[in-house]
Amino acid sequence: MTSTPYGELTQRGNSTNIVWHHSTVTRAARAHQRGHRSAILWFTGLSGAGKSTLANAVNSALFEQGMACYVLDGDNVRHGLCNDLGFSDADREENIRRIGEVAKLFVDAGVVALTAFVSPFKADRDRVRALVEPGDFIEIHCAADLATCEQRDAKGLYAKARAGEIKEFTGISSPYEAPENPELRVDTGGQSLEACVEQVLAYLELQAIIPQTS
Repeated sequence: MTSTPYGELTQRGNSTNIVWHHSTVTRAARAHQRGHRSAILWFTGLSGAGKSTLANAVNSALFEQGMACYVLDGDNVRHGLCNDLGFSDADREENIRRIGEVAKLFVDAGVVALTAFVSPFKADRDRVRALVEPGDFIEIHCAADLATCEQRDAKGLYAKARAGEIKEFTGISSPYEAPENPELRVDTGGQSLEACVEQVLAYLELQAIIPQTS
């Protein structure tokens, strides 16, 4: 959503006569105070690819360095904000739309938002990218193939999907559109967690989102 001049009445979706209020504390001021930029780290991949594990490990590393950061996890969000949604294509789209808007607010608040969602459809991920400025959306493909994810199956979801107990399950009965040109492709199926974390942190340093460590 693009900001509108203060005082201009607009319509967004079903909301009418709303006004965008600009904060007196800017994103730039928060970045200066904290010593790092904000961004969306969008971890996408099949169930079992290691999205949540990697996002939380990166989050811990950033926190230890004094960064303002927060993980938005797919399962956690569906306990509250998105607990009215199922897993149809339309519900998946709405789920990602909501998360994108929340992540955008985190960016404005000067926080590194780490989102761990299957987010199987390219169009949905691209819509989130379009919400923020260039360089603020970092798509991280947690690349683990279906066989590896099924072998892990920590939640028993693949077994249930194969048995027909779970409908519209990504990778089995619903497609996953892998990113074609992500900012990062991390081999979560073959690399150690430590190596994956280092790859993400190195990219953040290279893009001057976080300061370089000695």
